[in-house]
Amino acid sequence: MSDWLKMLLLGLLSIVFGVFILGAPVVASIAVTAITGILLLISGGLQLVGGFTVEGTGNKILSILMGAIMLFLGWSFLAHPLQGTISLAMLILILFMAGGIARVILSFQMRGTAYFWPTLISGVLSIVLAGIIWTNAAAEPAWLLNLVGILLGIEMLFNGFGLLFAALFMRSAEENT
Repeated sequence: MSDWLKMLLLGLLSIVFGVFILGAPVVASIAVTAITGILLLISGGLQLVGGFTVEGTGNKILSILMGAIMLFLGWSFLAHPLQGTISLAMLILILFMAGGIARVILSFQMRGTAYFWPTLISGVLSIVLAGIIWTNAAAEPAWLLNLVGILLGIEMLFNGFGLLFAALFMRSAEENT
């Protein structure tokens, strides 16, 4: 399977998930927080167990400490989903900003093609979404819970369309070479 086709399929999948997330943003926010908590618990447990098998006192201490921190964070996300969602909102802010900047840079590599403007707009809108989270970070947690789900759904759509445009650009570049 060619790279552009893989990117196209990934873009379509991202769009489908974005639509599902927008259908139930609060549920999506809580689900993401719960999944993050579970993954942190699993990672922390494995890190803790692995800490007893590594060589060197410093490595043991660091590994066990990291495992304990991940276990605590996982438990915290599951026990306090609203606070966990606020923490994830800050992480999402960083990811939206990074993804938006990356798409803006990618768009300038596509200058002169039909994909320049859609990719540029996708990147700029991701940066705007990061700004919305930043300006509303101190808002009511329940409102932020809904906002995170909505923004995550919108970002999935933007990401999906960005991947579609990049895939079509890659396909046209392959055909022209």
